[in-house]
This record gives sequence, structure tokens and C-alpha cells, in this order.
Amino acid sequence: MNFTSADAATLAEIMRWRRDVRHFRTDPVPDAVIDRLRAAMNAAPSVGNARPWRVIRVQDVRLRAAVRADFERCNAAALAGYAGDQADAYARLKLAGLDAAPVQLAVFTATDPVEGHGLGRQTMSETLRQSTAMAVFALWLAARAENVGLGMISILEPRHMEQLFCPESDHSSQPWEFAAYLCLGYPADDDDTPLLHRVGWQRNQPTPWETH
Repeated sequence: MNFTSADAATLAEIMRWRRDVRHFRTDPVPDAVIDRLRAAMNAAPSVGNARPWRVIRVQDVRLRAAVRADFERCNAAALAGYAGDQADAYARLKLAGLDAAPVQLAVFTATDPVEGHGLGRQTMSETLRQSTAMAVFALWLAARAENVGLGMISILEPRHMEQLFCPESDHSSQPWEFAAYLCLGYPADDDDTPLLHRVGWQRNQPTPWETH
């Protein structure tokens, strides 16, 4: 397969418009789109073809409320860690799409999957987590190409999420490690400027490729 310069330009545009969406419309995402997003995630690379990501689509209102409560607790603790103007700026940020996003996914990493038979991770077990991260990014780009927004909720306590979604396991035998909580839906606003740029929190700093 030989891709064209137009294909490359389209991919670059999709990546530029990939935003961490916080404001969602409540319109449902069609099942056909969800199926295509699932297929995109399944096409992600993984160490030893282990495919360690495990995804739960969270529809139960009680589970969603429990996630929301954990976010509120963790967000209050995070706010307490800032002071002065930075605390004021943090308080003004809308850091969750939990109230409106119609599709919510809890993503985990299998910590010792049978799949892959250990290939490629004997010396670097973190490649399992990296594989899950690549699957999330594949989903993120595919969602943008479908005009669907994705927001990642990182202000959550991982152990609480594991207890919430894997209640039968204790910490010593937990087969899944919490990776991400994702909100998907159609964005309320379309903007290629990252929220944290727009509010003056943090701008991108180019990463040099150093030569040795």
C-alpha cells in the first residue's frame, strides 16, 4: 500500500485537531460508529501481540455516579495542592466530561496476560502499559476522524477504580491495572487550540531529537 501526500496531510490534520474534549453534547453516538472505533482500537500495536487492554463500557448509573464521586474527591485534593493564581486558574478549569458524555469507557491493562506468551516483555514489563496507551491513542485518532470527541479523566484514584470494576479481586491478586477512564461524544465546541493553551495553563514545548 502506497499512501499519498494527501493521505499524510489528512493524518496530520486529524492529529492537529485531536483534542482532549471536556464539553460534550448529549447526542448518542451511533452503534455503527462505536463498532468502527472498537475496530480501530483492536488494530493498535502491542508487545508480543498480547493485546493487554481490557475495556468496560460503563452504562450503569450507579457506577457512573461512583466514578463521579471519586473524581470530585480527587479533584478537591488536587486543588488543595495549588495556591494563589494557580489555584484560581485550576478552579476555573472544567476537567471532566462525566456529566454529559454519552459513552464512557473504563480501560485496564491485564498485568500477566496469557496472550503473547511473554514475548517482548521479559525485560520491560511496562510494555504492557505502553500497549494499552497505544490502543487508547488509536481510539483517540479514530474518534477524531469520526468527528467524535474523546476526553481522558486522569483525576481518579486507580485502586478505587480497580475495586469498583473488579470487586472480586484483592490488591495482591488484581489481574487488571487501571489505565484510563474515557468519555466519548460529539464535542459541544470545535476548536483546534488545546484548552490548556487557551486558558494559559501550559503551552506545548517542542521536544528536540538529540544526536549522539
